[in-house]
Amino acid sequence: MRVLVTGAAGFIGSHVADLLADVGHEVVALDALLPQAHGGTVPPWAARHGLVRGDVRDLAMLPDLLIGVDAVCHQAAMVGHGLDPGDAPAYADHNDHGTAVLLAAMHRAGVSRLVLASSMVVYGEGRYVCPEHGVRPPAPRRAEDLAAGRYDPTCPSCGATLAPELVPEDAPLRPRSTYAATKLAQEHLAAAWARQTGGTVRALRYHNVYGPRMPRDTPYAGVASIFRSALAAGRPPRVLEDGRQRRDFVHVTDVARANLLALTATDVPDDEGFLAVNVCSGEPRTVGDLAAALAAAMGGPPPEVVGGARAADVRHVVASPELAARLLGFRARVDFATGVAAFATDPLRDPATVSA
Repeated sequence: MRVLVTGAAGFIGSHVADLLADVGHEVVALDALLPQAHGGTVPPWAARHGLVRGDVRDLAMLPDLLIGVDAVCHQAAMVGHGLDPGDAPAYADHNDHGTAVLLAAMHRAGVSRLVLASSMVVYGEGRYVCPEHGVRPPAPRRAEDLAAGRYDPTCPSCGATLAPELVPEDAPLRPRSTYAATKLAQEHLAAAWARQTGGTVRALRYHNVYGPRMPRDTPYAGVASIFRSALAAGRPPRVLEDGRQRRDFVHVTDVARANLLALTATDVPDDEGFLAVNVCSGEPRTVGDLAAALAAAMGGPPPEVVGGARAADVRHVVASPELAARLLGFRARVDFATGVAAFATDPLRDPATVSA
């Protein structure tokens, strides 16, 4: 199979490209090498694929890249919380306009299979249950509650503390940040394309991905990378809230394998060509667990729980892995303890140096 991988120099995209090549597929590797992510340089791991430097928003460039392509694995995106409303045009341009251009080019080239890198952020606050009212969307967390150390969300009907549950793929989609809104818009664009063209889309809702080649010390760094940088500098990892917020940390090699399965699985039931599945470990942990495990693996100081909460952060979001297992045959293989121990010494991507 000949596969165009967008964002092929990035953290996840590079692992996807490597795995596809390792099992015998032909990779066409594309990356814009955005300065804020890469500093404009080609990372060493991208050399094997003959990386094409280009942007998915460039409609004139895409036809040549799509010649002979059987499927597209779309990993390219501007990532992060997008807390500054001033960033909204850039997020929409890269993530949504870029996806729309890619889909148009695929249609013109007769390429009908897409694997889309989506995200668990489309769920917003996740799934909660009230002991009296059942499944309920949480009331907004109030500043006075956060200041008093009351972090768990409450029922909007009775004020009781809600209990978190695993999020299924058919849960309501309520993005809470600019980035999340653009990831959901990507799904909608891809689903519309599938209906209009008869194509197939497999949207993989990644949870908290970590592992080698993760960016460090940049706005793109995830919490695992931030904790590791602190420990490498001899500082304790600083954990917000009370450290008990639950996440699902999934290793990047498992995420790459989920992409391979999504590309190769046949006879998968979907909704008019569109299927979204969670890509997670199925092993929920707290952020405090991650900080403590990484500190132990690196022989560093124990975590420091500092309270507070960022505006777009959610309390708990962990998902059910069952649909991906049933339809794609995907189960994560790297357990939390093994993955975090390896992450203590994994090579990371150096921070970009962008001139003002």
